[in-house]
Amino acid sequence: MRRASQTTEAYPVRAGHSAMASARHRRGGRGWCIRAGVAVFAIVLVGIVGVLALHLDRHSSSPSSPSSPSSPAAEPDTNPAVLAAQAGLTGPAVDEIPSSATEQVLFHLHSHLQIYVNGAPKLIPYGIGIVAPYQLTRSQHGPWVTGAKAFYWLHTHDETGLIHIESPKRRGFTLGNFFDLWGQPLTPDQVGPAHGTVTAFLNGQRFTGYPRSIPLYPHAVIQLNVGTPTVPPQPYTFAPNLS
Repeated sequence: MRRASQTTEAYPVRAGHSAMASARHRRGGRGWCIRAGVAVFAIVLVGIVGVLALHLDRHSSSPSSPSSPSSPAAEPDTNPAVLAAQAGLTGPAVDEIPSSATEQVLFHLHSHLQIYVNGAPKLIPYGIGIVAPYQLTRSQHGPWVTGAKAFYWLHTHDETGLIHIESPKRRGFTLGNFFDLWGQPLTPDQVGPAHGTVTAFLNGQRFTGYPRSIPLYPHAVIQLNVGTPTVPPQPYTFAPNLS
C-alpha cells in the first residue's frame, strides 16, 4: 500500500511538470513569433522611410541637375531666340485636330521647318500642339517635352523645327494646320510676328502656292524666308529612326 501510494502521489508531480514545460514551450513559441513580427515590421518601416527620403530628395533637386532630369510643372518656351511663343492651348480641337492624354502613334511621321527673318535663323518653340504643364528633360538639343496634360496630332517636342505628325488615322495635314496650333498667322507677307515678303521652299524647290497649303508628309523639308536676303534652301538630315 505504501508503494502504491508513492506511485499515485508521484504521477501528478510528473504530469504537472510536463504541463508547465508544454506551457513554457507554447509561450516560447508565441514569443518567437512576436519577436519575428516586430523584426519584419522594423525592416518594412526602414524601407518605407528610405523610399520617402529618396522621393523627397528627387523633388527637392534642381530640375537641371543630372539627378532630376525632368520638371513636372515647366512653363511654355520663353527662349528669346524662338520666333514666337506657342499658344496657350487647352484641349479643344483646332482645325478638326483633337487632343488626347497620350500620343497617337498609329501614323507617326516627321517634317522639318526652318524659318529665317531677314537672313537670321529663328527657332521653333517646343510645346506647339501640346497642352501645358509640360514635363521637360534635357537633350543634346536643349529642352525636350516628355509629358504633358494633352497632345494634339501635330506638335513639337523641342526647338529643332522637327514637326511630329502622330495620328490615330491617316489624313492630310498642312503647314497652315501647324501654324493654327501654334496660334500664329501664316500668309504670303507674314510669318508669326515677322512681316515681309515670304519665300517658301519645299525639299529644296521654290514653293509658289499659298504658304498655308504646304503639305506635311514624311521627311518634308520646309523653309520659310521672311524679308531679305533670301537664304538659299538649307538641307536637313532626319535621324535614321524617324519615318
